[in-house]
Amino acid sequence: MKPAVAALLLQVAAVPLTLSATWLLASSGIPMSYAGVALLQGVFALVLTWWRGLAAWWRPIGFLFPLALVGASRLDIPPPVFLAVFLFLLLLYWSTYRTQVPYYPSNRRVWEEVARLLPEGKARVIDIGSGLGGLVLDMARRPGVEATGIELAPLPWLVSSLRARLSGSRARFIRGDYHRLDFADYDLVFAYLSPAAMDALWRKAKGEMRPGALLVSYEFGIDDRLPNRTVYPTEGGPALHIWHF
Repeated sequence: MKPAVAALLLQVAAVPLTLSATWLLASSGIPMSYAGVALLQGVFALVLTWWRGLAAWWRPIGFLFPLALVGASRLDIPPPVFLAVFLFLLLLYWSTYRTQVPYYPSNRRVWEEVARLLPEGKARVIDIGSGLGGLVLDMARRPGVEATGIELAPLPWLVSSLRARLSGSRARFIRGDYHRLDFADYDLVFAYLSPAAMDALWRKAKGEMRPGALLVSYEFGIDDRLPNRTVYPTEGGPALHIWHF
């Protein structure tokens, strides 16, 4: 079962617990506001999420979700604005439900470290989950580098494609799932995904990448697969993990 579905079902499972607790408190003469009920719902959802063993980040999501609903209802947001925000977030996080990979932007120092890893002469680089295209556009400016990004979410892919076209960049952006690519076509594969995606990424890389190629992951490592090198683009910041094939 997808974690998002499990988290939703746990919210539903928390409802009878919340209603029971609310009734007991009301019977004891303790009045409950909507915010109080939402707080109870969040607590029960958090406990159930922990009990079912979902990843740690689902606990605050489960806790905050009912509070966020109550807060949003009090803002009295006009329906067209609410719809516009919903559509924007849908297009931005289109693939998160299936891939469990939210939008994580990297930064220029990371791009510089990645560039130092490139072999001399020509190199083919791909950023899987390329977001708004910053790393790919930076790599494409470098002599001899053929840079490609692949992104499943429609809005980031559209933005990155427009950035490349308007700037006259040689960068190429594909909308799709990186699982359909052949990693053997690339000298360096860059990933900034999430812990949930790393095991599958390793299996694909191990089965497809050529000798001499590099797999580079920003921030997230792979269980039981120590990198050959680890560098820190920013002091005290996340690591850049590098595997040699």
